[in-house]
Amino acid sequence: MTSELDAARITDPDLRHAYQRCRQLNSQHGKTYYLATRMLTPAQRPAIHALYGFARYVDDLVDLPPAGATTDDLAEALADVSAALAHGRTGPDPVLRAVADTIDRFEIEQSLFDDFMTSMRMDLTVERYPTRADLYRYTRGSAEVIGLQVLPVLGTVVPADEAAPAAAALGLAFQLTNFLRDVAEDYERGRIYLPLDELAACGVDEDRIGWCVRNRRVDDRVTRALKEQIAATRAVYAKAVPGIDQLAEVSRPCVRTAYVLYSEILERIEASAYDVFSRRASVGSRRKLAVGGSALLEAMWVRRRYRVAAG
Repeated sequence: MTSELDAARITDPDLRHAYQRCRQLNSQHGKTYYLATRMLTPAQRPAIHALYGFARYVDDLVDLPPAGATTDDLAEALADVSAALAHGRTGPDPVLRAVADTIDRFEIEQSLFDDFMTSMRMDLTVERYPTRADLYRYTRGSAEVIGLQVLPVLGTVVPADEAAPAAAALGLAFQLTNFLRDVAEDYERGRIYLPLDELAACGVDEDRIGWCVRNRRVDDRVTRALKEQIAATRAVYAKAVPGIDQLAEVSRPCVRTAYVLYSEILERIEASAYDVFSRRASVGSRRKLAVGGSALLEAMWVRRRYRVAAG
């Protein structure tokens, strides 16, 4: 990562260590995102690692709390993170230091992080979403703002405000895909991230989902519900795709790679006969290498062309 930090002009030793920690989090936990990040210019990568690392860091505070931690303890921990970012008091924590530096370098709006923290606090107390509107109040902060946070790093060929809706939609589409893939895992954590009224219209209630989780199998009613949820998610992807061409040309291979690989998770769910209970839908390594290899060649060609043009 040394060359990336040099390219991004990050010279402070402690700050370099902080960014390296975020890169480690990305490579360990966000394998599809990490692969896509390799398509970016070296100067862009540390900031994307920092933003991913921060999201992962906070998400783990909520989903993987220390033994014995109460809801009040976790709420206090989230409040401390919010205050640290808002007032620049990140202390020695490497993830917070890196993301604070990224916010300053790219002038990312603080409100995007406020919205993110609001959704993370919701995870402490909200376990069900009666309607899609309720779910989207949560995903505004947990997903859409992620697309908006990375937009200044990726750059655009149109005004940023024009590119923002598609960037937010792509973040939403990625998270809706996660919700579909992780129905069983989320249920075992006490949560359902699918609109209950839409499930009920297919004859599915919480007990039915619980039965599928316990028996590691899907039934006809749940299959019908998942088909409808996949169709709704694909509609969100359709709103997001035109935004790829609104990005700076050097950033398009990265985002297109993430889009292709993540949207194909929906195909894997379909190919498994909608069985999201006995297996985790994923895109195989061979397919990732094929898509990533093609995108990397495109990215290298674009960067070389820009270097030549710069003379």
